[in-house]
Amino acid sequence: MNRLAKRGSETLIEMVATDDDIAVLTKFKSTNPEGEESNGPLYETNSNAGSELPSSSEGLSSTETTLLISDHQGTAKRFNLFLRRRLMFDKRQQSKDSIFFCDGIRRIDYVLSYIDDPKQEGDKKMERRKEFENNLLKAGLELETEDKKDSEDGKTYFIKIHAPWEVLTTYAEVLNIKMPIRENDIPPTMENPFECMFGPFRLPKEVMNPEPDYFTAPFSKQRQELFFIEDENTFFSPSVRNRIVYYILSRCPYGTEEGKKKFGIKRLLSNGTYTAAYPLHDCQYWKKSKCGNERYTLYTQWARFLNFYKEQPLDLIRRYYGERIGIYFAWLGFYTEMLFFAAVVGLICFIYGLITMTGNMSSIEICNESIGGEIIMCPLCDKNCEYWKLNTTCESSRYSHLFDNVATLFFAIFMGIWVTLFLEFWKRRQARLEYEWDLVDFEEEQQQLQLRPEYEAKCTLKKKNPVTQEMEPYLPITSQALRFCFSGATVLFWISLIIASMIAVIVYRLSVYAAFASLMEDTETLQPISSLLTPQLATSVTASCLNFVIIMILNFLYERIAVWITDMEIPRTHLEYENRLTMKMFLFQFVNYYSSCFYVAFFKGKFVGYPGAYTYMFNKWRNEECDPAGCLIELTTQLTIIMAGKQIWGNIQEAILPWVWNWWRRRRARTNSEKLYSRWEQDHALQSFGALGLFYEYLEMVIQFGFITLFVASFPLAPLLALMNNILEIRVDSWKLTTQYRRPVAAKAHSIGVWQEILNGMAVLSVVTNAFIVAFTSDMIPRLVYYYAYSTDPNSPMSGYINNSLSVFQTSDFPNEPGANSGTFTTCRYRDYRYPPDHEKKYLHTMQFWHILAAKMAFIIIMEHIVFIVKFFVAWMIPDVPAEVKARIKREKYLTIQILHEYELNKLKENLCNRTDYQVEKEVIATQGKRDLAQVMA
Repeated sequence: MNRLAKRGSETLIEMVATDDDIAVLTKFKSTNPEGEESNGPLYETNSNAGSELPSSSEGLSSTETTLLISDHQGTAKRFNLFLRRRLMFDKRQQSKDSIFFCDGIRRIDYVLSYIDDPKQEGDKKMERRKEFENNLLKAGLELETEDKKDSEDGKTYFIKIHAPWEVLTTYAEVLNIKMPIRENDIPPTMENPFECMFGPFRLPKEVMNPEPDYFTAPFSKQRQELFFIEDENTFFSPSVRNRIVYYILSRCPYGTEEGKKKFGIKRLLSNGTYTAAYPLHDCQYWKKSKCGNERYTLYTQWARFLNFYKEQPLDLIRRYYGERIGIYFAWLGFYTEMLFFAAVVGLICFIYGLITMTGNMSSIEICNESIGGEIIMCPLCDKNCEYWKLNTTCESSRYSHLFDNVATLFFAIFMGIWVTLFLEFWKRRQARLEYEWDLVDFEEEQQQLQLRPEYEAKCTLKKKNPVTQEMEPYLPITSQALRFCFSGATVLFWISLIIASMIAVIVYRLSVYAAFASLMEDTETLQPISSLLTPQLATSVTASCLNFVIIMILNFLYERIAVWITDMEIPRTHLEYENRLTMKMFLFQFVNYYSSCFYVAFFKGKFVGYPGAYTYMFNKWRNEECDPAGCLIELTTQLTIIMAGKQIWGNIQEAILPWVWNWWRRRRARTNSEKLYSRWEQDHALQSFGALGLFYEYLEMVIQFGFITLFVASFPLAPLLALMNNILEIRVDSWKLTTQYRRPVAAKAHSIGVWQEILNGMAVLSVVTNAFIVAFTSDMIPRLVYYYAYSTDPNSPMSGYINNSLSVFQTSDFPNEPGANSGTFTTCRYRDYRYPPDHEKKYLHTMQFWHILAAKMAFIIIMEHIVFIVKFFVAWMIPDVPAEVKARIKREKYLTIQILHEYELNKLKENLCNRTDYQVEKEVIATQGKRDLAQVMA
């Protein structure tokens, strides 16, 4: 700890760049420690490292600038050490997996790459790079350039960046990063008595807990000796180091263009000045390395599909990729675990429908030749459709019972409660992770104080921040209003485009039904499958496939539009940017994916009219009717095709495409296999995960969550499909992140953010949609009304239901009688509850219709109230934060405050000899009083 005490005595001063700083290091550049001239060229960047730090006008706040330290003597000593080591180092001995500078000492924290192309604004880009790199040097970073002749393709330059100790400690304090001060001595919670049962699903302890549990505190340069520092090189983990370096890169200026100051690596990447910017993986994923093995461990223990039944090493994921990615995989894993229970119940409901399918009285009557075979149905279109017999829908009525039975009602209520349990238990799991990952005091408000570099660059006006009391850029209200109006108009236009495409699919359904009916009637080869593939089903399947293709095309277009209009709004912080983009993308995808399902569930067959007075769309196409067995089977078909198609396409897009692209890039790059294919070049050949990579992962899962909650009453197997997909999704995401993508920049997050509110909203909406599906889309309520009020056979209450649900129409009442076989029949039947043609209330709704409607409305009200009462009761019963976690948080806060105040008292005692007794007594009393007050407040 002597070294640390010496560091703790350094004086905090405000840094101003001087020529003397450079001169000190230049002197050491020409001579080695023994006074002789050094052999071999030194990198120019080494001589300037740490010499000058940017003022607040160059992208750093005055607080950051004040905290930075100039230590000429210490820098010179470290430079001598680098020199001595480098003279003994031969680059040819460097491992392909090396993650260090050529001296073999300084770790590479970040890599920039560029191609020097004089033909494409080469001079301008060169000036930007020179200015940007000079400002990075002034910020204290150390750079080392790999010439293009040493790269595999012979044309790419690589700039390796190292953050020295002074920079890391400064920005750790600026970013309020918590670091360990003492090993946690709180006794662990009692082990689960059933722990032995979960042994096959567990990973080794060293994988699950890669580091001890510590008490932590926000890092402070003035109190370095308080922190648990064994080695400066390993005190800050690689993920923390790359987070700090990216913070500097994103705010470093590179010049003034068009009267505006330009900031950040993101803009330099977009204008082609640099081709890539990324932190390095610590090793190759398929073999161990001397530099580090976390990536190898993640690949072998987490990313392999054969480990699909194993738990996820969340602590190692968080350590390697940061809390933000760690919390995503924690949520995805918990969601998948909860899906198991929903999938089991859904499978049981499906099996019940399968067992009772043969005994379903409705399908028995439809398939009976003497009942269904004698019922002549009215044509389903005006011109080319014939009169048809009811028993032609025999098979579809049987399959409809698989999903339209009494278990459907039970499953809809169960899923309403399951959603609540999932969300409430996730809050508890999230609270536990917040404690374990030192995120208890982390608030999103802290991120609100960190402006986006793009916001700083585009906003030229400034005003005082009421929180920081510093001048900062702002966007005028008038400009914000104009941008929001344009953004809103764009969103409405694209949503209107989706609705227009849905209407086009509906028109397709209406226009091709007659063609399918005529084709199946006239084609002999289709006769054997006509009982399975009815014109209604053929139309529904082809329309669903067409709708899925349109959905994918619109998704591809709108993803780019949403990013563009969000950039145009110039959000103030990264949190605002993500929230705005999230709401736009979710709103679009909600309409895009679910609009067709809403149409089939709540509109198709509901506004048809009756023979002789049909309802027409655009006065041209007659509205679709439901199958006599109900529209639920069509909703199931629509949901299955869209949900399964999306999952299959998503896995292809996430796994196969990155692998093919990386393989092709590696194949083109390896022109000379004898050259050193270095770690930075291997990572350069990988795909970039991107700032929005995690956003799309969340979006995919939330859309899936909508499918299994909003329409689950029509498809009890949806949770099972989602479970199987998510088991694969976890391993695909981990595999591609570990093997196919560059290492993402670590970022903090204490929750899943705005997605939590979206899930809560969908949970409430799902209760309403499932109640309406059971009431209006399925045939359950009409059957129950018939069973209890209109049945005439006590031995078989449901017999006669089909005949009761079909009304009679006199064919002579058609304005223009349809069908080629017109004149053959005097009456036909249609699905409705209307008086017959010989009744005084001809073709008006019967009293049974109003009874059924009243029963449907009563069911909706009762079901919603029951589910909502249970949901709120369950949410009230389950606290968001476990009592044990609350106690541990309070205990840790108390002990941490005690440690910090003991440190303050010890520091005070060291200064006794330089103070009067009266001054010492006052400070001791004040410090002890502050400590007592803090303990009471904790």
